[in-house]
Amino acid sequence: MTLSVRNVAVAAALGAALCTALAGCGGGSGTSGSGSGPGSQARMGTPGASAPPVSPASPQAAGSSPAGSSPGAAAPPAKAPTLAPGPNGLTPVFERAKQQTDKTVALTFDADMTSDQGQRAADGEHFDNPQLIATLRKLQVPSTIFMTGRWAEEYPDQAKSIGTDPNFEIANHSYSHHAFTSPCYGLPALDAAAARADVDRAFAAFRTAGAVNTVPYFRFPGGCYDDQALRAVSTAKVTAVQWDVVSGDAFAKDPDAVAEQVLAGVKPGSVVVMHCTRSAAPVTEEAIRKIVPELRGRGFRFVKVSELIGK
Repeated sequence: MTLSVRNVAVAAALGAALCTALAGCGGGSGTSGSGSGPGSQARMGTPGASAPPVSPASPQAAGSSPAGSSPGAAAPPAKAPTLAPGPNGLTPVFERAKQQTDKTVALTFDADMTSDQGQRAADGEHFDNPQLIATLRKLQVPSTIFMTGRWAEEYPDQAKSIGTDPNFEIANHSYSHHAFTSPCYGLPALDAAAARADVDRAFAAFRTAGAVNTVPYFRFPGGCYDDQALRAVSTAKVTAVQWDVVSGDAFAKDPDAVAEQVLAGVKPGSVVVMHCTRSAAPVTEEAIRKIVPELRGRGFRFVKVSELIGK
């Protein structure tokens, strides 16, 4: 797999900007790992490649452990459609519903918070964005929220509210927002065992908060993964979800520029990556108020990621 030059540049800029706000990121430069192939940073799949066939997730008893996970681990949700495993059983990766003929688009929002940002939240930094959620509700935009477990712990009432609203589905963005491969924009990296446990811990945090509309999808912190990372989380029975449209909302000051970037990139079946974090993405809500009516005017229908994967 290779990335277009544009996608590499945009993904690197996004990751580097977000890393500035993440505790423990250090002074990562946001440059790719060695080599020119898929590498270990922001590997997003091959544009135009066909997605693996869809297969339903296997039901799991509440509280049971997925195969290969530690005893007592949180079982992932099992109602939403998932992709079949990749080669050698690797976690499958979904980027866009490329065979779509109808105009559907999935807006996704990363609710980021690292495991060591509690003090910053206590000091008044806002990692949430309730106004964004309220606007999505008002505009009736079905959305997928990729939430870290630490975010759910910090904002349990909001996690429950989002996770019990049929307008939304909550997907897994790890517990700690640490990297699942290295280098990844300076994020501290987890080994394979810790990475697998991090996924379980996030699902457990959602359940503790009372979120029930959760789906077996996972987004790698920083968008960084390689085959080793895909192997590490393969027993979690999740589908990794990337994106094909970068909104550029991280630390953006101009909502019009964010809206223009999204509107220029959306195609039928697109997955757009945005953020649900006021401190790191302060103009996202305003951009949404421009994006939604324009795309609807173009004939697009907003769907959750589960609907795109289900097709």
